[in-house]
Amino acid sequence: MDQNPGAANGAPQADPAEQDPPRPVAAARTDSSLPPHLRPAVVNVPVTPGITREAYESEASDNATGAATPEPGYFTPRLDEHALAASPAPDATGDDGQSFENRLHTGLEESTKYMRRVSVAALGQPTDKPAAESMSEIRSISPDLSLTGNIISATFNIPYSVKYPKGADWELAPRHGQSALFDAFSYLSSDESPWSHTVVAWTGEIEQPPEAWPPQDGPSTTVHLSSLNPLSKPVPLDGESRPPTPPTDGLWIPKEDMERLENQLSHNKKIKTIPVWLADDVEDNEGGIRLKDQARWRRYAERDLYTLFHYKQHEPTDGRAERVHWADYFRMNLKFANKILEVYKPGDIVIVHDYNLMLLPSMLRQRAPHMYIAYFLHSPFPSSEFLRCLPRRKEVLEGVLGANLVGFQSYSYSRHFSSCCTRILGFPSDSSGVDAYGSRVEVGVFPIGIDATKVARLAWTDSVNEKLEALKKMYAGKKIIVGRDRLDSVRGVAQKLMAFERFLEQYPEWRDKVVLIQVTSPTNIEETEDSENKTSSRVNELVMKINGAYGSISFSPVLHYPQYISQEEYFALLRAADIGLITSVRDGMNTTSLEYVICQRQSAGPLILSEFSGTAGSLKDAIHINPWDLSGVAAQINHALTMPEDKRQAMEQSLLTHVTRKNVQFWIAGFLRRLVTVLGSRKNATATPLLDRSAMLLKYRAAKQRLFMFDYDGTLTPIVREPSAAIPSERVITSLKALAADPRNAVWIISGRDQEFLTQHLGHISQLGFSAEHGSFMRNPGSTEWENLAEKFDMGWQAEVLDVFQKYTDKVPGSFIERKRCALTWHYRQADPEQGIHMARECHKELETTVGRKWDVEVMAGKANLEVRPTFINKGEISKRLVATYNAEARIGGSGDKVDFVLCMGDDFTDEDMFRALNGLSQPADGSANGAPEVAADECFTVTVGASTKVTLARWHLLEPEDVIECVALLAGVGGGGTGTTAGGVLSMGEVNLAALSAVEDHIPEQK
Repeated sequence: MDQNPGAANGAPQADPAEQDPPRPVAAARTDSSLPPHLRPAVVNVPVTPGITREAYESEASDNATGAATPEPGYFTPRLDEHALAASPAPDATGDDGQSFENRLHTGLEESTKYMRRVSVAALGQPTDKPAAESMSEIRSISPDLSLTGNIISATFNIPYSVKYPKGADWELAPRHGQSALFDAFSYLSSDESPWSHTVVAWTGEIEQPPEAWPPQDGPSTTVHLSSLNPLSKPVPLDGESRPPTPPTDGLWIPKEDMERLENQLSHNKKIKTIPVWLADDVEDNEGGIRLKDQARWRRYAERDLYTLFHYKQHEPTDGRAERVHWADYFRMNLKFANKILEVYKPGDIVIVHDYNLMLLPSMLRQRAPHMYIAYFLHSPFPSSEFLRCLPRRKEVLEGVLGANLVGFQSYSYSRHFSSCCTRILGFPSDSSGVDAYGSRVEVGVFPIGIDATKVARLAWTDSVNEKLEALKKMYAGKKIIVGRDRLDSVRGVAQKLMAFERFLEQYPEWRDKVVLIQVTSPTNIEETEDSENKTSSRVNELVMKINGAYGSISFSPVLHYPQYISQEEYFALLRAADIGLITSVRDGMNTTSLEYVICQRQSAGPLILSEFSGTAGSLKDAIHINPWDLSGVAAQINHALTMPEDKRQAMEQSLLTHVTRKNVQFWIAGFLRRLVTVLGSRKNATATPLLDRSAMLLKYRAAKQRLFMFDYDGTLTPIVREPSAAIPSERVITSLKALAADPRNAVWIISGRDQEFLTQHLGHISQLGFSAEHGSFMRNPGSTEWENLAEKFDMGWQAEVLDVFQKYTDKVPGSFIERKRCALTWHYRQADPEQGIHMARECHKELETTVGRKWDVEVMAGKANLEVRPTFINKGEISKRLVATYNAEARIGGSGDKVDFVLCMGDDFTDEDMFRALNGLSQPADGSANGAPEVAADECFTVTVGASTKVTLARWHLLEPEDVIECVALLAGVGGGGTGTTAGGVLSMGEVNLAALSAVEDHIPEQK
């Protein structure tokens, strides 16, 4: 079929007088503040050949004079969401003889039944009663889990793009992307689901009201007029002095307009949504909120996490921008946590979605330790070799491990996650989960699906049929290959074009007989401008190269449309295609492949799918290709074009069966079922959450009398093979000095070390207090004298213990005895690990049955050591003594300021005595609610350091001594290099501490 030169642009030849109206001219760049995927100038241009703008506006204009309800779009739920629209006569599919409509109905019915079976298993619901009735019986039927039947879904963006018309109802348009996720939300919110569902999400970038834009009509001349935009002022002629930076006031939204949007979203009939407002709160915002640089909240997730998760890396920088991005990311997750806690009730299930909210599970666990939390990552998860390149790798993993269940799209992603937890955090893991914080986090694979019924209904409308006929007429006699991708570097558009070029080169018989229609919608990921331009330029170069080499005046083998297309155009393209070609180089979830299968139920066009796509594992019968193997892709294109009818039908029926049965309802039901199973099997297990540094800093600043108790080995310094080599670093000394210099702080080192070691390495800090040998000796702050608390105790037991220790020292090469004033310790850290552990057990048994029965002593197994000490001397007694002493001094002095902040950190079982004692002191004094405790529970931070598998009495957890020093530095105001923040500003702080400080102050401190 001959075509005119305009065919390459998708326009058929026509008489000039009868030509369709030109495409709408983009308005002045009033939408430049929006990301590309939200700009009307990008998304409002039709591309189907022969179809003009009026074809899309005709139906909408008919409704414009009626109800104000906008016409439902692809992402807009409808009342008849699960009803199948009339379509061409059904054909038999598969060996079971089911029609396509029956197959869709069966898939939806199975998903609904599946969800109800979940309720039966989770809630004890009788099978002969409807799901709705069972919800009223949840508390009485299932007392163990106490499920309320409420689900809170946390996702980054609300399902709508928001436009703010001041003083009127907000304009809500369907948000592009994440169709499967929003369909899952719609299903959970429908009457078909037995659960009550609420979505908590950010509003997204809010478009400014039109009245805030410059007027379209201006004066005839600008002479003697000041510039409308301060940026248009001329640069000074000297070229040295910079023009002043214009003020950026941002978008001000009054409180009443905020409440109006909240009301609109909360009363949405399809998806009840609670918006999260993201802004700095440095000013008095009681009357509203001011939005500045709205895209800042997505920068860390999209520039650092998204790129790394898709196996890309940025060029190294000085790190200043990344520090700010991380602080914003931390604060954004914290605001989500606070918003969820406003609506959360015990027994609710919280499901967190995607990489934007990877810190949220841990933050929720810190504030509600018994919350039921699931996390699902919709993007790929990289191997440990790549994740190691992320500076904040540890914090990201720790954040996700706050969940009870972590879900991924494919098995390889779940395996990578478990491996990263082991290799980076040192947590034990296997294919089914990770041991973390005294509990277990389950890991599973849950391939997401689509709402097959909805897609089938939307793909067979009159409007789609009209556009389909136009496409068939335009490309009659030619094979159509369709690709639809976002224009970013991970979607493999360049690889697809290069493979198509190789195909035309190797198979010349297909030239002029095959056309590739490639639609590249603007990416919704905020990539760097250079990266975005580089990808776009490369694609354009390839299109021109192919069309120049293999095209002609009448035909272009590649038609490239870099823009959004309408829903009708999209489905018309999928139905018209002879081949669906997806060449993503790294992909988490690709709904295009699933929608293509539905649209090809009659034509049975083969699907060529990249093996790196997240759906490749689910669509096993598709033609899998390696997008980097250009010749291999070319060969598979030829194979697909020449595939016999029977093989194409067999492939289509197999894929169709999977897509219709494993739909989005089936996915969310399966995810919930696994979560409920995990919760039921581990209902008595309680994880120790990661220490909330922002909460600790907030309490610290409000306190007037503070008490600190630190263990030494394994807490302030790492465990080393030679005990004498465990000397404090310069940063430890600097941080302790700064902390102890505050007169409101009482800082104590409570260690098993002897007086000589502590005096040698830390004794020069006169403001520190010391307790040596697990409480046998004490030295008060400002004093140089040691008090022997065990001098009246008979030490005759030491000779017997020494004999036993010597016997085992002779048996175990590398072991040795450490003799203290009030204790004896046998070390085997330098011995053979297996022999040392075995002989330590034997020695422990012998001491328990001999010395332990004759003397009032305690045998304690430490980290690669055994220690014997008097029973009445332990760290718990010292901690109680310190709290009582400082509270008594406050009462005697008349200040009345009891200890209102306690931070106690330790790493082994001897420190559990301190945690046990402090937990008792935080209980009411007389056992009743009226008796005031010695220390308020929310003002007492007991923190265990080290192994993730330990079961502890502490309320918080840190992984390593470096984290302890970071926390001390945060409270003392000490920078990362050991310098005070007064000298280096916030630039000298670590990124984690900067994020915690920003969360407390609700803005990023000035970087001087």
